[in-house]
Amino acid sequence: MAGMTKAAPTGRLRPILLAGALLAIWGADASQAATWSRSGSVTTARGTSSGSVSGACAAGTCTRAATVSGPYGGTASRSGSITRTGPHAYSYARTTTGPYGGSVSRSGWVGWY
Repeated sequence: MAGMTKAAPTGRLRPILLAGALLAIWGADASQAATWSRSGSVTTARGTSSGSVSGACAAGTCTRAATVSGPYGGTASRSGSITRTGPHAYSYARTTTGPYGGSVSRSGWVGWY
């Protein structure tokens, strides 16, 4: 539909979406170790950008790290983890670092009954 924009999830929808993401992450049996990685690049008129991401799950904790490098040498990265802390309860933490060295960290927990 022309002219419509998507709004960011707010209110009660955001925890539901987060819970869905957690279920997707937890879908694999985290009691068994599992690792994965992916990488790729794209070339445009401005140059080549590349990125890589890897993750692992073991003993109730999943981790992920990603790095992207732009055509002018700037690099941004994000790393984080999520841990099952109890039935229907998870804690998470992540840090994002921008191309000029500034970083933002977030952490918290989510649970439902």
